[in-house]
Amino acid sequence: IAVGLLIEFAEAGKQPGLQVWRIENMDLKPVPKALHGNFYTGDAYLLLYTTSAPSYCIHMWLGEECSQDESGAAAIFATQLDDFLGGGPVQFREVQNFESNTFMGYFKSGIKYKKGGVASGFKHVVTNDANVKRLLHVKGRRIIRATEVDMTWASFNKGDCFLIDLGKDIYQWCGSECNRFEKLKASEVAIDIRDNERNGRAKLHRVEEGEEPQVLGPITGIAPSIPDDDKVEVSNRKKGALYMISDASGSMKVSVVASSSPFKQAMLSQEDCYILDNGVDKNIFVWKGPKANLSERKAAMAAGQEFIKEKGYSNKTQIQVLPAGSETTLFKQFFSDWRDKDETTGPTKAYTIGRIAKVDQVPFDASTLHTNKAMAAQHGMVDDGTGKVQIWRVEDDKVPVDPSSYGHFYGGDCYLILYSYRLGGREQHIIYTWQGLKCTKDELAASAFLTVKLDDSMGGSPVQVRVTQGQEPPHLMSLFQGKPMIIHSGGTSRKGGQTQAASTRLFHIRQSSNRATRAVEVDASSSNLNTNDVFVLKTSSALFVWRGQGATDEEMDAAKHVTSFLGGSVTQVSESKEPAEFWSALGGKQDYQTSKSLRNMVKPPRLFGCSNKTGRLTVEEVPGDFTQSDLATDDVMLLDTWDQIFIWVGNDANAEERNGAPKIAKDYVDSDPSGRSGLPITTIKQGAEPPTFTGWFQAWDAKMWDTDRLAKIFGCS
Repeated sequence: IAVGLLIEFAEAGKQPGLQVWRIENMDLKPVPKALHGNFYTGDAYLLLYTTSAPSYCIHMWLGEECSQDESGAAAIFATQLDDFLGGGPVQFREVQNFESNTFMGYFKSGIKYKKGGVASGFKHVVTNDANVKRLLHVKGRRIIRATEVDMTWASFNKGDCFLIDLGKDIYQWCGSECNRFEKLKASEVAIDIRDNERNGRAKLHRVEEGEEPQVLGPITGIAPSIPDDDKVEVSNRKKGALYMISDASGSMKVSVVASSSPFKQAMLSQEDCYILDNGVDKNIFVWKGPKANLSERKAAMAAGQEFIKEKGYSNKTQIQVLPAGSETTLFKQFFSDWRDKDETTGPTKAYTIGRIAKVDQVPFDASTLHTNKAMAAQHGMVDDGTGKVQIWRVEDDKVPVDPSSYGHFYGGDCYLILYSYRLGGREQHIIYTWQGLKCTKDELAASAFLTVKLDDSMGGSPVQVRVTQGQEPPHLMSLFQGKPMIIHSGGTSRKGGQTQAASTRLFHIRQSSNRATRAVEVDASSSNLNTNDVFVLKTSSALFVWRGQGATDEEMDAAKHVTSFLGGSVTQVSESKEPAEFWSALGGKQDYQTSKSLRNMVKPPRLFGCSNKTGRLTVEEVPGDFTQSDLATDDVMLLDTWDQIFIWVGNDANAEERNGAPKIAKDYVDSDPSGRSGLPITTIKQGAEPPTFTGWFQAWDAKMWDTDRLAKIFGCS
């Protein structure tokens, strides 16, 4: 590996999260973190995603206008990075507009395609430039892509959303045939540009068809909506074929092992490499046996590319290279008897077998962080959280919060958290802007304004981090020195307007996959319990700590902080051994989430949207970790929890979607390449979700859809 690459790779995979490089003149140049998700269509990129286990995913991304030289360089760099990380990473080949769900899951606010590239002199630079002038065409409901197009009315159509980006002002224009969910997703792209590319210094404007600003000159007419030509399949549902790769004859040969799935895991020999052909769904998997010879393992990606050519498949076909032990869910579903070894870590992720995977998972404990470098690396901490913390509640101005209340947040409020620490002899600052899920649009607007004002007062040097309730990063959690973040239901803590606490209160305590623990107040109903978590129940006469069978010791430790705040003599309650007064305080015993799959799942749950917004019924998977916000109220959604299928019907779904979803769910299961069939399929309606469904989402909010999220977003401009 060249010296320049060794310098770039020196920090590769050292901390959890995403690293992005662009290929520039046959060299690697890092892309600033604030611009992750921005891609020039004339370039090639290398991406590395590192988990806390650690395990690794390497992606080479190819723009549709990138040169053959850049494409070849990306493949070489991907191979060298794979070598540098011990041959354990999963490798992906990504092509513009045909990226994998794994890739799209890194960018929940969507990805943006920019015109030009290195050859045109365009650079990735974070700027407050007010002279920007570009037009972005935003497409997608779950997988969001914003493509830079010619800045003319001829680029518009009635069926999509467009962002007119003028630097200081960003106009979101939505055609008359767009629906609310598409508008909401387009607004997330606009927010991402404002917060990351402009450091919060831009104003968002919402513009409907017929109310256009005249920045593009007189309107020459808006084109009708454009139908989507590419049929969206239910990902990887078609039958596959399995081939063995061998170079025993001196050149790479491919021979058939099984012509159709489901396969048996025993078909994969440790001494060989294999191709799992799912080309009909534009997907090829290359599996590397740990005892295969070095030349076969190194040639895995090249073998996949050659296979695509021989089969005559589209060059847009995705290729995933999987070392043994790092198999993805999609790959494993082609096998009827797949079993993971005990090198799997955490509730939903399988990690690479080998020396890099045998790093012990270190529980999150900020008080000992400074003595434990492994913990710092696993949790992406800038320091141990012991710097100076100042917290203000957002009102007309920022109002200081009493330090004795630090760590307590109200869902009806917004807060500014200024963290100051020293690094390399210099003082550094982070501003966390925490926005409660039930705050008003005026408070959202004030929080954005006051963040910029505070940033300006400090010379523009702080790092700004916008945090939505429930999505707090580990470092923010560490500021409370080992105590859980306690989030009170709705209301406000502002003086004179404090919400009166209910006589009966229930707090849901869950440790997330990044080891941070939250205590979130939920409705005091037994249907909100969950066998995998801890709950604290406070009544006028009693204080219970309920431990589900799958709860962790860390969750029990967090409960101590909640009970000390609530006050009273604690009664420990184990699941299935509850006293009568416990159920009585919760309004009687009801069904709640008892699936152990949340705790020991080999295959994580998957969420799909069923929509006929394009004129035909299509199915599309939600990429990345899904949340309640991904449930589109104008669609039917399909939740696959492996041993059960749920059909969730949004209130605004049309008759064709409602009637077509059960057949899609049945076909989805019956055509599963693993041979899975006959699963229970449960249909439920928006607003009447049972705990067996809501338990797959943390701190389910039954009132989420009572407020207009779109109005709140543009209220904060």
